[in-house]
Amino acid sequence: MAAATKAKGGSVQKKRKTSTKYKAYEKSGEGVKRKNQFCPKCGTGVFLAKHKDRLTCGCCGYMEKISKKE
Repeated sequence: MAAATKAKGGSVQKKRKTSTKYKAYEKSGEGVKRKNQFCPKCGTGVFLAKHKDRLTCGCCGYMEKISKKE
């Protein structure tokens, strides 16, 4: 029989990954503001990912080019 990896008198706990959804929002004053845009095709709840020169949706593949303003 295989030995379980438990501490004496305790139980084994797995480390959980924390949710990264909080990174998409920023607190300002009394309200909350979202940092990224929502996808116009998918609707609310699906954010566009920011890359160097474009915004893309991971669900539907929608893409917008970002014009460089210098």
